[in-house]
Amino acid sequence: MVLTDRIELLTDPESLRHYGRDWTRFWTPRPEAIAFPKSTDEVVELVHWARQTGRRLVPSGGRTGLSGGAVAADGEIVVSMEKMRALIDVDPVDSTLTAQAGMPVGELQRLAADRGLYYPVDWAAADSSQLGGSIATNAGGIRVLRYGMTRDWVRGMTVVTGTGEVLELNRGLVKNNTGLDLRHLMVGSEGMLGIITEATVGLIQPPSEQSVMLLGFTGLEAVMPAFAELRAGLTLSAFEFFDRHSVEHVAAQTGESFPLDDDCPYFAVVEFDDPGQSRQECALALFEKLLEAGDVADGTISQSGAQAGELWCWREAISESISERTPYKNDLSVRVSRVPDFLNALDTLVGEHYPDFDVVWFGHIGDGNLHMNVLRPDEWSVEDFHAAGRRLSPSVFELVRKFEGSVSAEHGVGLLKRDDLHYSRSSAEIKLMRQVKQAFDPDGIFNPGKVLTRNPD
Repeated sequence: MVLTDRIELLTDPESLRHYGRDWTRFWTPRPEAIAFPKSTDEVVELVHWARQTGRRLVPSGGRTGLSGGAVAADGEIVVSMEKMRALIDVDPVDSTLTAQAGMPVGELQRLAADRGLYYPVDWAAADSSQLGGSIATNAGGIRVLRYGMTRDWVRGMTVVTGTGEVLELNRGLVKNNTGLDLRHLMVGSEGMLGIITEATVGLIQPPSEQSVMLLGFTGLEAVMPAFAELRAGLTLSAFEFFDRHSVEHVAAQTGESFPLDDDCPYFAVVEFDDPGQSRQECALALFEKLLEAGDVADGTISQSGAQAGELWCWREAISESISERTPYKNDLSVRVSRVPDFLNALDTLVGEHYPDFDVVWFGHIGDGNLHMNVLRPDEWSVEDFHAAGRRLSPSVFELVRKFEGSVSAEHGVGLLKRDDLHYSRSSAEIKLMRQVKQAFDPDGIFNPGKVLTRNPD
C-alpha cells in the first residue's frame, strides 16, 4: 500500500476491529487499513489515491451509529476523522462555532458554554459522537421536540467529493437564495456523497433553568393525553418515553433503585422551563389533574440540577444497559398526530410476532419517534438472531408504510435498513438518490453498499 507519509495508517488486527465497526454487531469488520487525515488537503489526497488504486473509503466519526453505516466489512479503507478535532472559530456576533469534523459534539457543547452560548442538539452519546458524523446522520436526540434535528443548526460546511473537489457550502450565511442548497444534501447523506471535513453550526443563548418530572403511566393509552396536557401548560424541551423493561435493565446495570412505583407499564421523563422554580406549582397542578384523570399513577419532580440528572439517567442509560444483548432495533416514526393509533397497532403486532423475545420500548414520543429494541436471547448466536429479526421486520415495516411513516426516524439506513428503503421512499425517489450519488461520487468510492441497493439497471 503506497500513500504519502503524511497520513497515518494502521493495519494491526485490533485497530481494524475497533475502527471497522459501529455500535451494531451484526457484521464482522474487515477493513484493509485505517487512515487518519489531519486536514482537508489530506482528505483530498486520500480520495485521489483511492480513485487511482480502486480503493473504497468508509468515513468514520465516533462510530456510535446503530445502522451499520460506519461498518467496513469488505476490505475498505476506513477514514477516521478523530485527528481532525480542532476548534477553528467561535463568532459571538454570528452566534456560530466552526470546527473540524472530528470534534466530539460534547466538546463542542462545552466550548460554546464557556463563551456563554449553547448548542442545543443533544443525545446520550454526545461525548463519543463527532460533529461530522452527527451531520452526516442528521442526529436528533432528546430535545428534538423543542430544538429540531442537527439539520436545523448547520450553517455551513466543507466537503470533499468523490472526485476530490472541495466544496465550501453556504459559508455560515443565514440567508442565501442562490440556487440549490447542497449543504442539505450532505446532512443525513451517511457518508455516501462526500466527506465532511469542517462545519459551522449555529448557537443560541442558554435556555432558562430546567426542571424534570418523572411520570408513571397507567397504560399506553394514557401517554398521549398526558403529553397534550403537559405541552399546553408548560414549555417543554423533552418528553421521553420508556417501558418497565427499560427500567429493569437500567436498574440491573447501575444498581440504583427506581424512584417510582415500577408496577406502572410505561414512564416518561418530562423536561420543562422552570426559571427560579417558578413553574413548580403549575407542574404539580398538572400532575394532580393527570392523577385524577387516571392517566398517571405516580410521579416525582426534581428540586435541583443534580436531581434532574438522576431522573434523566433512567432514560439516557437504556441503550448502554441493553447493548450486551445485541438488540435488533426498529427506529420508527409517524406524524405526531398519528402516534396513538400507531402505538396501539404496533403493540398488538409485537405481541403477535415477538411472543418469545424480550422487547424494550423507548422513544421521543413528542416528535413521533419510537425505538423498539428486540433483545437477543443468551442462547442465540448473533447471526441467527439477526436473521430472525430480518424475517420479522417486514410486518412491522408494512405497518409503518400503512401509517405513512419512516422505517428509520433518526438512526439512518446504513446496511441495516438498506433493503427496506422502499417502505418509506418511492421508486422515483430512490432513482433520484442514485443519480445524486453518481453526480457527487461517480466512481462509487464512498461508503459502498450503504443506504442504496445496487442499481437494478
